[in-house]
Amino acid sequence: MSVKRPDAAKGLSLGPIKGKFNSVKMVARKGLVSVIEYPLLVTATDNFSESNILGEGGFGCVYKGRFDHNFLVAVKKLDDGGQEVEREFENEVELLGKTQHPNIISLYGCCIYGESRFIVYELMQNGSLETQLHGPSQGSTLTWHIRLKIALDVARGLEYLHENSNPPVIHRDLKSSNILLDSNFNAKLSDFGLAVVAGNENKNNLKLSGTLGYVAPEYLLDGKLTEKSDVYAFGVVLLELLMGRKPVEKMTPSQCQSIVTWAMPQLTDRSKLPNIVDPVIRNTMDLKHLYQVAAVAVLCVQPEPSYRPLITDVLHSLFPLVPVELGGTLRVMEHASAACNSS
Repeated sequence: MSVKRPDAAKGLSLGPIKGKFNSVKMVARKGLVSVIEYPLLVTATDNFSESNILGEGGFGCVYKGRFDHNFLVAVKKLDDGGQEVEREFENEVELLGKTQHPNIISLYGCCIYGESRFIVYELMQNGSLETQLHGPSQGSTLTWHIRLKIALDVARGLEYLHENSNPPVIHRDLKSSNILLDSNFNAKLSDFGLAVVAGNENKNNLKLSGTLGYVAPEYLLDGKLTEKSDVYAFGVVLLELLMGRKPVEKMTPSQCQSIVTWAMPQLTDRSKLPNIVDPVIRNTMDLKHLYQVAAVAVLCVQPEPSYRPLITDVLHSLFPLVPVELGGTLRVMEHASAACNSS
């Protein structure tokens, strides 16, 4: 079906974004959220053309949108999924509407049209971490230091949710496909449809949700959800960055193995550890730093949540391993000369 391009859409510029859309109160407690007219989204995505699909999720697709002056956005279209879609839509709009952090995706606005719901975000040029690691390039663009920078960015985003949000927020669906990368490989957390405000996490009506391979054992077995569930998922992402393997891999048609089960015995063995590192980055890092990152990952994926660190502790462990120019405290030139002198 072709949709007429409305005149209103032709003249719309989205930069600066604030003030260009009508800000209305979605629900009083949510504050102001920009509402974007449906015809503008139709025009921006070329009528939701297949060629503009950036990715697909459980309830619909994410499209690239282009407004005037080449202002690019990502448009998530949630198709009719009943109450569940409605809940996730409201949840995401509410949380992102009041969240501003360099490592959390920016919400530009939303739209309700018939049974469909739309959320408009900033566009992240390098797509998801999952695509970068497991897609056609197989992680070839991600150096050791870039991978550590991504881990640091993710930890920063989680720290904001756990420590600086009031009340704290549990993401509940942290995974490599929900970590998006901009043109400089700055990482931002996305997809807050399943996020939970701490204090509401153990209500009986909270459906068990998440993605196989990332879900913490205590949540899977007992439905017990805390900030430490996010720390477990972070540990799995760290293992993905370290080894270039997927969180769950098929061994036989009927048998799967998790990255945690497979890696755990080798992560704590210094002679075996270098051999399980992603071949793309193998032998490119200081071994001492590799052991430190492996130690952080091991702590994060402990079966007992009380043994896992707080995300703030993780952050402090990673800072010294990431070069200053990438947001950490490591001075690469000094480090390189010290390594030469010692050798």
